[in-house]
Amino acid sequence: MVKNSLLRAFALLAAVGSAPLLAGCFDGEAREEAVAPPPPQVAVAEMHPHPVPLSYRYAGRVSAFREVEVRARVSGILLERAYIEGARVKAGDVLFRIDPAPYEAEVARAEAQLQEAEAQLSRARRDAERAVTLYERKVGTLKARDDAISAVEQAEADVAAARAQLRAARIDLDYTTVTAPIDGITSLKVLPEGSLVGTGAGDSLLTRISQLDPVYVNFSFSDTEYAEIRRLLESGQAEGPEDGRLTARISFGDGQVYEREGYIDFTDSSIDLQTGTIRARAVVPNPEHRLLPGQFVRVTVTGVTLKDAIVVPQAAVMQGPQGQFVYTVDASNKAGIKPVTLGREVEGGWIVADGLRAGDRVVTEGVIKVRPGNPVAVAEAQETTAASAAR
Repeated sequence: MVKNSLLRAFALLAAVGSAPLLAGCFDGEAREEAVAPPPPQVAVAEMHPHPVPLSYRYAGRVSAFREVEVRARVSGILLERAYIEGARVKAGDVLFRIDPAPYEAEVARAEAQLQEAEAQLSRARRDAERAVTLYERKVGTLKARDDAISAVEQAEADVAAARAQLRAARIDLDYTTVTAPIDGITSLKVLPEGSLVGTGAGDSLLTRISQLDPVYVNFSFSDTEYAEIRRLLESGQAEGPEDGRLTARISFGDGQVYEREGYIDFTDSSIDLQTGTIRARAVVPNPEHRLLPGQFVRVTVTGVTLKDAIVVPQAAVMQGPQGQFVYTVDASNKAGIKPVTLGREVEGGWIVADGLRAGDRVVTEGVIKVRPGNPVAVAEAQETTAASAAR
């Protein structure tokens, strides 16, 4: 009995002694939970309006600057092809030779006819001189004189006709040598040597020549983009190039950018009813013939610059139930939400059409950790990439 009483007394003392210790442990944990976590660290970018170049990208197709059909203008046997198919030729280079023998004979006949007409004219003039002399001496009649003068006039007309016939014969003879009308690249031959060529639509085509320096790049743009560019320029919000020519840069299907720059030389005055687009055309230098007719390329049109625009980085834009927004940081480093209306994508981010103004500090890094109304630890302030580049 005495032993059990002692054990209960020791257990009670142990329980009473450990109570303050347990209470101290729980009180320390409560104090640790009451300490607030540090504010999240974020990076911000201060918004500054600056000139922003706009660019518009379209699908385009290359076509030859000029394409000429080389046709025979006289008929005959095709004797020779004097060029290499697919080779570059210059204007005036000999391409084909048609048998000239019949036309040489025609020239000789026309020359003989001219000589005969000139001889007839000489005789008519002598007869007219005698008739006039006899009439003046009152020996000849008036009719004889008038007939002699008319014979001279007729002979002069015959000479003129003979000269015209000789000229036509020489032109036909010249046409037996077919030359290149322009500089360019020749196509495959249409008719082989020995063929009988004619002057009709179906038997006169010999080859085609395409001028590939420069080349045309045809593309289309929407009527809404046309209206946007016109509105920006007319309102003074944007400015165009000084010479009035928009610039065209070409890129290939693999993304490689063509090193030479062209310009827009044509914009249609009407909208295509089937596609709802406006046709346009660019002229692009092509001395190395890297651009070939029929090739599909990408056309990037530049030259329009917004005078004062705010560009927000893409990483700063968030999407919520009410639309797009960004986190901003005020002077006391507290975060807030600002809904934004975005415009065109440009280098460095998105153009802000509405929602931000100069001096706003936008969170660009650490946006996931931001809670509206809570403080943040702001890293060293930065400007947007586009603003820095503009300066």
